[in-house]
Amino acid sequence: MTDKKQLRKHFKEIRSGFQPHEKELLDNGIYINLTASEEYKCCSDLLIYVSGCIEADTLKIIGKALGEKRVFCPKCVRGTNIMHFYRISGFDSLERGEYDILEPKNSCERSEKFKNAMCVIPALSCDSEGYRLGFGKGFYDRFLTGFSGVKAVLCYDCCTVPALPHEIYDIKADMLITEKRTVRFNQKKG
Repeated sequence: MTDKKQLRKHFKEIRSGFQPHEKELLDNGIYINLTASEEYKCCSDLLIYVSGCIEADTLKIIGKALGEKRVFCPKCVRGTNIMHFYRISGFDSLERGEYDILEPKNSCERSEKFKNAMCVIPALSCDSEGYRLGFGKGFYDRFLTGFSGVKAVLCYDCCTVPALPHEIYDIKADMLITEKRTVRFNQKKG
């Protein structure tokens, strides 16, 4: 079994190799599949990360959602592996924060109660059971422990694998969205 550190390096190299036009096409496919999903259409609250350069782009998704839903973005608590979500009203609600990523400004309102929510989760890779390989800090696994809404992973199709190593504390996603497909996990039969 390959360890998570080696896998992270491998998937970061794949993503770093995308040409700008190629990444734009992949990101557009993810945008279309996410916004076409019933889960997105039906949610009232969207919890969504602000993407970095090798992550599936979320800026277009955020732009669309701001006109349709309550939008919440994560803010890391300095010196910990904890994050909280804050409501944003527009891109001007964001500033550079911890890890040099865009986060809600201090003036934004923190929320812990969400209505009919979908949480869009970043991943370097995702497997066929809904386990994801994140960036290794554990922010999302900690947050998702108490989250009862839909958990949707965004990942490029070329970075999906049949199985990933996972621990007992790793939280499975409810759905995976790539540029080619939408996969739902944990669906009840009958």
